[in-house]
Amino acid sequence: MDLTFLNQYINLVVLGICLCIGYVIKTSLDFINNKYIPVIMLVVGTGINMATNLSNINAAVILGGMISGLASTGLYEAMRNLIDKDGKKGE
Repeated sequence: MDLTFLNQYINLVVLGICLCIGYVIKTSLDFINNKYIPVIMLVVGTGINMATNLSNINAAVILGGMISGLASTGLYEAMRNLIDKDGKKGE
């Protein structure tokens, strides 16, 4: 199944904001369990995308926020894996 059509819904501004918020939650807020971070990013991404499109909120705007928020968690994991290969940070 080809999911590349979802790329048109990714909003880079929302993705970047969610990536930063997710990073802060992951590294600084120990009382939040890691399994809740994708759900938080989904809600935050949806909220930000809806706030930036107040005059025209529709299903595409909501879907774009959800996908951008969830994509930020995947992007964080990809970046972490590139930086920390085999448990050796920067070596």
